[in-house]
Amino acid sequence: MKNTYFTPGPAELYPTFGTHMQAALDEQIGSISHRSQRFRDIYKYTDEQLRILLNIPATHGIFFTGSASEVWERILLNCVEHESFHLVNGSFSRKFFDYAQSLHKYAHSLEKPFGEGFDFAEIDVPEYAELVCVTHNETSSGAQMRPVDIHKLKRKYPKKLFCVDMVSSAPYPDFDFGLIDSAFFSVQKAFGMPAGLGVWIANEACLDKAERLQKYESMTIGAHNTLPMLWKNYQTFETPATPNTVFIYLLGKIAEDLNRIGIESVRKQTEEKARMLYRFIETDERYSPSIKEERHRSQTVVVADTKDSAKDVLSTAKEAGIIVGSGYGKFKDSQIRIANFPAVSIEQTAQLINVLKK
Repeated sequence: MKNTYFTPGPAELYPTFGTHMQAALDEQIGSISHRSQRFRDIYKYTDEQLRILLNIPATHGIFFTGSASEVWERILLNCVEHESFHLVNGSFSRKFFDYAQSLHKYAHSLEKPFGEGFDFAEIDVPEYAELVCVTHNETSSGAQMRPVDIHKLKRKYPKKLFCVDMVSSAPYPDFDFGLIDSAFFSVQKAFGMPAGLGVWIANEACLDKAERLQKYESMTIGAHNTLPMLWKNYQTFETPATPNTVFIYLLGKIAEDLNRIGIESVRKQTEEKARMLYRFIETDERYSPSIKEERHRSQTVVVADTKDSAKDVLSTAKEAGIIVGSGYGKFKDSQIRIANFPAVSIEQTAQLINVLKK
């Protein structure tokens, strides 16, 4: 029996993934040189499709890394001389903050309990913080920050660089990249691919900061995938080191599929499935939404508290061929996490709800 994965990463593969993967094998994409014209064409194509999908302006470059976690380190090394500021309300926003401390940056944080979200009005960015690090969708808890609040925050602090972790929400959020200096995601969640590729979006303001820091004898911006190095190679659609060419090709194809559907349709379908899931967990006495404030509830990772053992819920769903994510960390036995990504349909979501009702 083929399983359907509602796990928050790795997740259900996009329906066309197999077709595109076979095409990559047939065309021997995995063997081509990353200095060839064929590779440049693939990079350019994927760049074009992502720009359409996410409405990324020409002021921003699109770069490829080994993972989204790598971007935490890259952005902190390249864009922070002394101080960063982090909104922390879960395990992954906490790790971003931890990376800053590990790199000996003076890291400030505004912290909320696990499962609570942030609103614009409650956030004061420290005066000397150079980079504001926002996790749009906290994968561990299912708390989401509204794009409008992120936009307002940038308008309030226009001289600071803003970086948004959109790992488990891209391409759903409608961000204004005229206000977002940098963002990043990985492909094993809403893009329906296996893990192995990170995507880093950064503007010229980030590049200017990195180039300035690079000139300081007392500073290092790293040796691998520095922003100036990535940007220089990007001018000819190349990469500093040998990349995951097959995945860059696949990402472009899946982005094209999503563009064919239309990003507004993708967003509407995501919201309809989220409404179905939240309606169910609000009305079934065995479940309740873990995020109490509706405006902070994720549309892409729906997290529910379970009255019964979460392990039993997962086991029952698995018997029906449906794999649901467990709660994160200490919430493993009391919560379930349901990925609401484009790879799963409204019909599959209805099937999941029917299984959970049993």
